[in-house]
Amino acid sequence: MKIPENIDKVAALKPDFMGFIFYPKSPRYAEPMDIASLNALPSTIKKIGVFVNENLENILTIAYKYKLDGLQLHGTEMVEMCSKLKKTGYIVIKAFPIAEAYNFKVTKDYEGACDYFLFDTKTDAYGGSGLKFNWAMLDEYKGETPFLLSGGIAADDAEAIMKIEHPKFAGIDLNSKFEIKPGLKNVESLSEFLKEIGK
Repeated sequence: MKIPENIDKVAALKPDFMGFIFYPKSPRYAEPMDIASLNALPSTIKKIGVFVNENLENILTIAYKYKLDGLQLHGTEMVEMCSKLKKTGYIVIKAFPIAEAYNFKVTKDYEGACDYFLFDTKTDAYGGSGLKFNWAMLDEYKGETPFLLSGGIAADDAEAIMKIEHPKFAGIDLNSKFEIKPGLKNVESLSEFLKEIGK
C-alpha cells in the first residue's frame, strides 16, 4: 500500500494488517508515505513495514517515523535481528521462501524470536512474484510459531484456503493478484474475496 485514497478504501474492508514496503528495489516501494493517511488508520489495523536486508538502525528509524506496529523481514535476516526487534515491542514477521518441505526446517532457529512466520514462494526476487508453492507441503511444518500464507493467492483460491486445517495457520497475505498495478489494490476484488472466506 502507498496511495492515500487506496489505503482508505482498503482500510474500510477491515484487514488485520496492512503492509507498506520499504525496499527501494520493489515496484511497490512506499516512500515517501503520506503520514496523515497512516495516522488516520484505526488501531485495529496493524501497520506493517516490509524490509529486505535493511540494517537495524534504518528499520527502527522508519518504524518510528511512520508509527509502525510491526516489521516484516523478507531477506536473509538473522535470528539476532528478529529478537532485537521483537524486544522493542514490534510485531515481527519473518518471511521464508519455500520450494520444498526441507525449507521449513530453517524456521526452527527462529522459534521465539518472531510473532509470525510468512511462507512465500521461493523465487530469485523478494516476494511479489504472483507464484504459488505446493500448499500440501504445509503439513511438514511442525513449528510452534503461527504462520501466514503468501505467494500468488488469487480470487479463485478461496475454497482451497478454507480447506487448510493446520493448527498454526494464522492468515493470508494478499498482494499481487489483487492489484491493478504494483502498490494499487483492486478494492472490489478484495472485498468479494474476503466475503468468500468469511472475513
